[in-house]
Amino acid sequence: MIDWLMKAFDFKLKIKVEGDKPGVIIHAELTYGEAIIMVCSHSKLTGNRFGVPFVSPKEAGGNTQTIMLHVPDVDAHHAHAKAAGAEIVMEPTVSDYGPEYWCDKGYGAKDPEGHLWWFAERLRNPPGA
Repeated sequence: MIDWLMKAFDFKLKIKVEGDKPGVIIHAELTYGEAIIMVCSHSKLTGNRFGVPFVSPKEAGGNTQTIMLHVPDVDAHHAHAKAAGAEIVMEPTVSDYGPEYWCDKGYGAKDPEGHLWWFAERLRNPPGA
């Protein structure tokens, strides 16, 4: 999964700690610019952590969280992710909340485990920001 995330979303690998069982990632850190995203395997092989079972959104039957990152060129990022096979759930769209607020252009994608990712480019900051 980590390789897929790096290919589709252009993340860079910082740290990867593998478990005793083949294919199980206990902890990994991926970077995008200054952002650090921590991920691990979502599988019955990893068991519970902090008393909570790790399951993928597909295993849970839906998504409960969304990860959002700002990127410098959302159209280029979208094209790259789409070419890498990401399931695009929303094409790049401008969200303008009015002159007192921000304006972003973003898209949504799902990874193979069903996690929803949102990438956006800031087009306008709110006044005074």
